[in-house]
Amino acid sequence: MKQDMILILDLGSEENARLAREIRAMGVYTEIHPHDITAVELAALPGVKGIVLNGGPNRVVDGVSIDAGAAVYESGLPVLAVNHPGHGGLAAWSENAAEREAQIREFVFDTCHAEKNWNMENFIADQIELVRRQVGDRKVLLALSGGVDSSVVAALLIKAIGKQLTCVHVNHGLLRKGEPEQVVQVFRDEMDANLIYVDAVDRFLDKLAGVADPEQKRKIIGAEFIRVFEEQARKLEGIEFLAQGTIYPDIIESGTKTVKAVKSHHNVGGLPEDLNFELVEPLKMLFKDEVRACGVALGLPDSMVYRQPFPGPGLGVRCLGAITRERLEAVRESDAILREEFAAAGLEGKVWQYFTVVPYFKSVGVHDNARTFDWPVILRAVNTVDAMTATVEDVPFALLQKITARITAEVKGVNRVLYDLTPKPTGTIEWE
Repeated sequence: MKQDMILILDLGSEENARLAREIRAMGVYTEIHPHDITAVELAALPGVKGIVLNGGPNRVVDGVSIDAGAAVYESGLPVLAVNHPGHGGLAAWSENAAEREAQIREFVFDTCHAEKNWNMENFIADQIELVRRQVGDRKVLLALSGGVDSSVVAALLIKAIGKQLTCVHVNHGLLRKGEPEQVVQVFRDEMDANLIYVDAVDRFLDKLAGVADPEQKRKIIGAEFIRVFEEQARKLEGIEFLAQGTIYPDIIESGTKTVKAVKSHHNVGGLPEDLNFELVEPLKMLFKDEVRACGVALGLPDSMVYRQPFPGPGLGVRCLGAITRERLEAVRESDAILREEFAAAGLEGKVWQYFTVVPYFKSVGVHDNARTFDWPVILRAVNTVDAMTATVEDVPFALLQKITARITAEVKGVNRVLYDLTPKPTGTIEWE
């Protein structure tokens, strides 16, 4: 393989992602795995030069203090314990940031003798080799939403296995305005991908009718996605793998053995137990900014690489509570206005993510001198590097006024516009 690796084992720390990014910033690749990794699993990981045991406040599980198994201590690899019980893991190890970095650097380079060979070219080369080894001469089905993650996966898999890849784009009725048409144009017409377009709008919305709980909505959407793919696979020959644009924040927020879930993601917690595909997830250890860097290295256009992130459940988690077609359309139309006005104001590409949310409650308003009882639209605009934390964009008030005027005039059933000022934490980026 092209890259050395430092393996981080999760013993209850809330700082795993921070530590991983710190080591990657030094030029050395890292992966985070459960504390109870087996000898077989450890031996299957390529290029491991050393292991960090990263403990913290969640080290006690079901009344028992967890520890790495014999496979780690008998591996012959250098081990660094960052596991002060009852304290804050990495932060408690060294309160001085410069000292902390120096300790990590000494372990990585002087003790483990790892090389600075973590870059996107080497990552891509490694993933191409791993995908070819996993897939062989068999065929892969890719869930292609047209978003950044699935687009980068598509480009990487085309390099790795070419025409063994079939892309399936499902229009579940929860996409942004004009998005299904754009996906078909870009991938089928411009990139010459094997693309199957599936119109499943009624199917998904019927399944979601009356479902208000966001976790249940995610699971329904995830399970129905898999069913659609299974049906498409049965029409093809030799499909044994399902590729997904899973990235590391998806896995973190869906929970680990020691950290409670923030929320399940449709491609992690929402997968059905009777899944009939083996998964191919070449981006699952990358943070969002690294996914974009990977897309650039693969030669994808900036318009695709730097487009806004879009949740797997789509507008389904922005139409809060039980989804109705009328509110869903209000989300879609207001989102289109927001994106159009941000682009006209020069904010496209400068703000990481911006979108609208329509809740299930209404409020009194006035239109044409008559009383209205309609929905509010909530605007959200945030900036982040890795999607783990986020700050709120300081949008000019005049622009907010213009967007408000357009939405209340052009979107049916809406009489108020609100702006969400909450960073992550305490809020999450999405509302559900």
